[in-house]
Amino acid sequence: MMKKLPIGIEFFKDFKRDNFYYVDKTGFIRDLVNTRGSVNLFTRPRRFGKSLNMDMLKSFFEIGTDPELFEGLEISKETEICEQYMGKYPVISISLKDVEGMEFETAYDMLGAIISEEAGRFGFLLESAKLDQYEKNSLIRLLEGGFEKPSYLHNSLRLLTRLLFKHYEIPVIVLIDEYDVPLDKAYQDGFYAEMVRLIRSLFSQVFKTNPNIYFAVITGCLRIARESIFTGLNNFKVRTISDVEFAEYFGFTDQEVKDMLSYYGVEKAFGAIKEWYDGYRFGGTDVYCPWDVINQCDKLRVRADAPMEAHWENSSSNAIIQDILVDATETTRSQIEALISGEAVEKVLVPELTYTDFDSEDQEVRQTYLWSVLFATGYLTDKEKPVNGIHKLVIPNKEVRGIYEKRIRSWFKLKVTGDTVRWRQFCEVLKAGEYKEVQRLFNEFLAMSISIRDTYVRKEMKENFFHGMLLGLLRAEGSWIVVSNAESGIGYADIRLEIPMEKTGCVIEVKYAESGKYGQACEEAMRQIERNGYAEVLKQDGMQTIHKYAIACFKKSCEVMYELEVNRV
Repeated sequence: MMKKLPIGIEFFKDFKRDNFYYVDKTGFIRDLVNTRGSVNLFTRPRRFGKSLNMDMLKSFFEIGTDPELFEGLEISKETEICEQYMGKYPVISISLKDVEGMEFETAYDMLGAIISEEAGRFGFLLESAKLDQYEKNSLIRLLEGGFEKPSYLHNSLRLLTRLLFKHYEIPVIVLIDEYDVPLDKAYQDGFYAEMVRLIRSLFSQVFKTNPNIYFAVITGCLRIARESIFTGLNNFKVRTISDVEFAEYFGFTDQEVKDMLSYYGVEKAFGAIKEWYDGYRFGGTDVYCPWDVINQCDKLRVRADAPMEAHWENSSSNAIIQDILVDATETTRSQIEALISGEAVEKVLVPELTYTDFDSEDQEVRQTYLWSVLFATGYLTDKEKPVNGIHKLVIPNKEVRGIYEKRIRSWFKLKVTGDTVRWRQFCEVLKAGEYKEVQRLFNEFLAMSISIRDTYVRKEMKENFFHGMLLGLLRAEGSWIVVSNAESGIGYADIRLEIPMEKTGCVIEVKYAESGKYGQACEEAMRQIERNGYAEVLKQDGMQTIHKYAIACFKKSCEVMYELEVNRV
């Protein structure tokens, strides 16, 4: 029976129990055991397997684990490690991904509920002969969520480690997943300082000079500055996306992707998968986003010619790109143009971050922070090994480039439509067929925008970029019917719009003018409109005045060719 694809599966035991396909990352256990510190922080972008790896660690180390879960996997070859560590330790495992709220009190209660739920796994301690009644009463308070005093919540994880150690007489392993999510959400909702104090106290209590702990593993997207929440921790090891160690355990390698596609009989899609989802460089290893590969493989399994889709993009708001655009200087906009055109930009990044840097009055500090976050969260990656702390940054793949382009178009639309007078004028002259004015105004808009350079990106991608910018402007006019790439005649028009009340329609074909050859590109676009009969649908819909626009774009300028057709009904 063919294995199922593990879309959204975060519990390690489910893979064997429910026959899911598993890309073997158990070598992570061996390397962790051999090189760990007392507290180990791993930072990776979202959807790169952090949570699954954490549950794998829990499944391996926790007392009472099922050894069959690891049969045939890479770690099973390490017999000494398995004999010494498998199923030998009490484990506390929590995820902070749901610690949020519109105000601090709600987030505080959410954190308390998560710790209370984890404490519920150790309810058997209430029957332990090794614990006194006071300790059992403290556990009951945890189980009931009794955190009315802040000190109860701050000390909750340390208390659990003490109770477990006293019962088992074995030190505890602590796993904390998505540690930085509460800080991010608190920053967005305006109570960052309170959340920093809470997380710092919680971590200090459980990790600092705690004899009940064997070691801890923490994961997140960002490396929050040590002085912010990790103050005073000794033997604190950090492995970020720039580190060589553990690079292959978060994300899929070339061979792992080939093996998966081959297993499902869709290996012909490898080239497209690589173009869309590869390109991340962790340490010295090139990796794919596993969330993308798994989801797209599932599409291909059902339909071999399924188009590539943006899966990672839809798992977050991607607001960080909008932030850097809003705050961008001319230099920054030029660098973004270089990135979306396939070029690299050189940056010195901040390895440790605090969210307060984002509010700095120093624009250079804010920009450095934003570039560093874009790198840490997977929107940019290293083109090659950094030299003297200077990173050559590139957009990793086609999917992420699409995120930039969408955000640029959204920013452009807000910027242009915010200038109500000029935007309204643009709509009026387009509707009236005043193509010279259409050209003048669109050139003014493009001059203040981010463009795409005449470099590595394929021509059709450049055309799609400008097409999307124009489409956003036209759709902002809510009373018009605007259709993109809809079937018209015997082909597909870039943009077709109808103004029913005025029986007026427009067909717009956008071309990229290679090397600034505007006239040639306009003529090609107009021939395409005529040859493919793009105006036919407008005639069938009763449009009497039909404007045909051929628009050729290059960098930050355009030229417009125009023809009028009157439909005598």
